[in-house]
Amino acid sequence: MELTAITHLDAIDRTLLDLLQQGLPLEAAPFAVLGRRLGVGEGEVLARVRRLKEAGVIRQIGPIFDSRRLGYRSTLVAFRVEPERLDRVAGQISGHPGVSHNYARDHTYNLWFTLTLPGERDLEAEVERLATENGVEDYLNLPALRVFKIGVRFDLSGSPSAAPDRPSTPASADSVPLSPFEREVVRAVQGDLPLVGRPFEGMASRLGVTEEELLEVLRDLARRGAMRRFGAVLRHRRIGFTANGMACWAVPEDRIVEAGEAAAAFRAVSHCYHRPAYPPRWPYTLFTMVHGQRREEVEETVRRIHQAIGPVDHDVLYSVKEYKKERVRYFE
Repeated sequence: MELTAITHLDAIDRTLLDLLQQGLPLEAAPFAVLGRRLGVGEGEVLARVRRLKEAGVIRQIGPIFDSRRLGYRSTLVAFRVEPERLDRVAGQISGHPGVSHNYARDHTYNLWFTLTLPGERDLEAEVERLATENGVEDYLNLPALRVFKIGVRFDLSGSPSAAPDRPSTPASADSVPLSPFEREVVRAVQGDLPLVGRPFEGMASRLGVTEEELLEVLRDLARRGAMRRFGAVLRHRRIGFTANGMACWAVPEDRIVEAGEAAAAFRAVSHCYHRPAYPPRWPYTLFTMVHGQRREEVEETVRRIHQAIGPVDHDVLYSVKEYKKERVRYFE
């Protein structure tokens, strides 16, 4: 049975999901550690996680890497596609291994996707190739110029708790040098975590190292910023957050930092970026992803952001169809 609202979750479920989103303990028996925090046994924790996974509440448990720190480049792309061709073009885009998110949105630019490639690849040329091959003449290439906030963690108490993983930073942050073995580790752990008592044991064995050696590499990747956390990603619709809108703001360049930091302070905002504008067809420079249990909640948050950052033109694009949402696989 699918869980579609937070009323189906008991107090232990909610606390467990909160802990999993914050980050799985990087220990040999992480579910036992969570059990001690919750006052229940390891077996009960695993049973609950399996049930929540089967119900579609938990999308995946695994590492959340910073693609820039791994030496990759990414961009947000918007295509203007004739409605009768939208599903077909979206299917072609979703088949690209570097596309992690792909949505239809209610705008003349109606197909939005993220594209991530190794740093040595020509990202701009790949965007142009995808547009040309799919007969798209009007498109936007919108790489992040500055990151104000990234990553949503729902606290299951009525609103998302979306503290930034790190302070506002330029999107040109340096990559972290990785050894050949560290790259092997990234490849080995980026799937869905096995829901067993010692989930890292099999990975370590395949890598030819001990559990503790593998875990220390993961801890070091986290310390160096290559891995944001090792945790759960939830399906927000399953826990009652059925509305989300991408609010875009035409903020003057000299006010971007002030406005971005103000918008990022809102709990309902999960992502906040400075991106290039293409006036007059696309005047917006600040992007905020806003979540709510209903569209009215999203609209109220947008109204409050507007008050906070001042009188600038803005638009809100709602997602109408999800074509793809999965993590990019690195070094493959």
